[in-house]
Amino acid sequence: MQIEEVIIVRQNDSFVALLILEVHMSENANASSAPNQSVEINAPIKKRRILLKMSGEALMGDSAFGIDPATCAAFAKEVKEVYDSGIEVCLVIGGGNIFRGISGAAQGMERATADYMGMLATIMNALAVQNALETIGVPTRVQSAIQVSSICEPYIRRRAQRHMEKGRVVIFAAGVGSPFFTTDTGAALRAAEMGCEALYKGTSVDGVYSADPKKDPNATRYDNLSYTEVLQKNLRIMDATAISLMRENAIPIIVFNIREKDRLKQVINGQGICTTICGK
Repeated sequence: MQIEEVIIVRQNDSFVALLILEVHMSENANASSAPNQSVEINAPIKKRRILLKMSGEALMGDSAFGIDPATCAAFAKEVKEVYDSGIEVCLVIGGGNIFRGISGAAQGMERATADYMGMLATIMNALAVQNALETIGVPTRVQSAIQVSSICEPYIRRRAQRHMEKGRVVIFAAGVGSPFFTTDTGAALRAAEMGCEALYKGTSVDGVYSADPKKDPNATRYDNLSYTEVLQKNLRIMDATAISLMRENAIPIIVFNIREKDRLKQVINGQGICTTICGK
């Protein structure tokens, strides 16, 4: 770099130095821009961004409670496959494997207190999945809707977006930070805030059924549903608030079995058994 000229101008009794800089490119750079030499410009590739919502029970494996490390590691590997394909990923994980707020309220506990305990359970799950992802080389950040600054970041929308732009997986914990809202509603809200193209909901069944297939052998699975049909038929795959929020923002919901090996990658590639919810 060479300074060609320094001009001193007097303005408002203060001196401002204007430096006019000329940068001399190297001989190799000049050669590459020669008129007879073509330069190939790669257009930027738009990355897809998705939100994966999974139940806390999916982390239990064959256990009756808590987090199974082997199951958590297997799930992290599936997320890594999606991440390695160039898709920006954010996650919301329920807390039912540790504590479910609505269950605590049903047993006589104050609902708000029970919901706050459930939020803490989601933070524990988020930290477990973060550890599993980073163990296999996936940079991950946890953001919580309630302040626990000693162990994870507070939820800040633009910071979360920046994390994903930099190639990090972001796990959103503690729902929306308020009681009386489910983690499904939290997932729907975060999907809308992050500008996700779709919300993938991993459950223990391979889609949305007319009834609970574990209790009713005659239950039938739907391939496609509209948001309105889900609400009218009272199909409780997600709560009504979450479904309405997805409808307002026209974000498709894909419901699949998270327990099936490689199913996440399959449904993202348009394959595998699942139910797609979209359209008014």
